Amino acid sequence: MTQKQAIQLFEEKRVRTAWDTEKEKWWFSIVDVVSVLTCSDYQTARKYWKVLKGRLIKEGFELVTNCYQLKMQSTDGKHYLTDVADTEQLFRVIQSIPSPKAEPFKQWMAQVAAKRIDQMQDPELSIEQAVADYRRLGYSEAWINQRIKSIEVRKHLTDEWKRAGLEEGVQFASLTDIIYRQWSGLSAKEYKQLKGLKKENLRDNMTDLEIAINMLAEATTTQISRNENPKGMAESAGIARRGGAVANDARRAVERETSQSVVSPLNAKQIAQGEAELLLNSSEE
Repeated sequence: MTQKQAIQLFEEKRVRTAWDTEKEKWWFSIVDVVSVLTCSDYQTARKYWKVLKGRLIKEGFELVTNCYQLKMQSTDGKHYLTDVADTEQLFRVIQSIPSPKAEPFKQWMAQVAAKRIDQMQDPELSIEQAVADYRRLGYSEAWINQRIKSIEVRKHLTDEWKRAGLEEGVQFASLTDIIYRQWSGLSAKEYKQLKGLKKENLRDNMTDLEIAINMLAEATTTQISRNENPKGMAESAGIARRGGAVANDARRAVERETSQSVVSPLNAKQIAQGEAELLLNSSEE
């Protein structure tokens, strides 16, 4: 299953979800839903679900007899196997929990599903959602514009890799790692360690300059690939090195002019805090 995980908010409470691109449906963390409906904390919700799960098994409820699990990120940043249910299955679980929030939650679930379908039909809606999410996290408008453009550049590159016969997953990750190494001198893992990241998205934690240089690397790689029409991993890897090398030349030129390293240990939280402080200082002046 190819999935994209996301945190959805219902009345300010988080519900972990994963979009299944193959089956085109949402999976919801059952414990998170139980927490919402019972107004309890995570540990209490886990115990509640354990008891409810046992009762439903005795009743022969197929969902819990063959419960589906996905690795989802916990509040400690680590990923653990978590019981999940699709929309139809979750309605059955909700019916088993007496709660005044049951009906509002069902309506919310329907809205989540409908919004995803709308986004698939109109990609601009996905972009609008991304912009809203970045604003909520405290990023500046300039950073957001840069990041949205980088998403578009990345999409062109992955489309080109697919055309060259490459597969998502290991091959895409390997080529991305080559590009990072060529322009930054770091692998994706080393880059994350520099920024103090674990499972977070590296590009979401880049500064404006890092995003710009990485965009140059990916856009150059895309254009070379279109020009030369590579076949397979080996040829595409060579092109990735060349695209990254072009961006490395640009990085070194920027560093000569600014006397500062482009590759930065700053992460998203620090970037947002720094920009907020700049705005505060300018307003005080």
